[in-house]
Amino acid sequence: MSHYCGRFAPTPSGPLHFGSLVAALGSFLDARHAGGQWLLRIEDIDPPRCPPSASDTILRQLEAFGLHWDGPIRYQRERGDAYQQALIRLCDLGLVYPCSCSRRQWRDHPIYPGWCRTGAYAMHKPQAWRLRSDLGLRPAVWCDRLYGEQTFDPAELGDVILKRKDGLWAYQLAVVVDDADQGVSDVVRGADLLDNTPWQRQLQHALGLPGPRYLHLPLIIGSDGQKLSKQNLAPALPYDEEQARPLLHRALLALDQPVEDAQRQAPVAEQLAIAIERWDSERLQPVAQRDC
Repeated sequence: MSHYCGRFAPTPSGPLHFGSLVAALGSFLDARHAGGQWLLRIEDIDPPRCPPSASDTILRQLEAFGLHWDGPIRYQRERGDAYQQALIRLCDLGLVYPCSCSRRQWRDHPIYPGWCRTGAYAMHKPQAWRLRSDLGLRPAVWCDRLYGEQTFDPAELGDVILKRKDGLWAYQLAVVVDDADQGVSDVVRGADLLDNTPWQRQLQHALGLPGPRYLHLPLIIGSDGQKLSKQNLAPALPYDEEQARPLLHRALLALDQPVEDAQRQAPVAEQLAIAIERWDSERLQPVAQRDC
């Protein structure tokens, strides 16, 4: 194994779809081509959105496509203590604050105006914890392996929530804490998360955590012009290898990798072995791919 460590971290709010497959496959191939590890993390920090059977469905789908992970699966629902320690550290640094505002109150503003930065507007109401995006690392600068140098001012994106009013943890803090704890060196994910990276870079800097390399993959667009997603009712991936074979071939094409038509019905292990050897992230095109 090299020092490379990648991961796939789906939210179990439903089964994986073709867009999920492209993201998982890109991450898997990048890790395996580098001789590195590929971890699986289930981002189940929002139980109301995560049916009990969804995680098992995702595991079966990944196995059908030959995407086998290294080591034990991490479930974020078990990581609350680690997130709390990170929040306490941010509080000590003066980088977070409790917020009682509802979305309805600031709906006429493009981002949350920071009304509670100097004290919760309504102390008697439930409170979320927000990041002071106007403090700390500004601007957030990093080099994406596909999209090149990126420069964002987190304050222009707003004070993101790190812990919700109902006590559930939010994505931005959880992903930063777990990537660092698991030693993730490379994050390969969809371009829809590109503008989440400034908050994550800000949190990494504040907590003294290393920042991974980022590769944001082009999105898969459906026939209706919308990103493939569970919310848009994208068809679920199959559970058996025979049905997976042509979809895996199609996903390799979506990643701009060199594949032959003759491989369309080849066993997934054969397709993956060739794809790992030939993987070239520089072939990726920074444009959305249409799911034909």
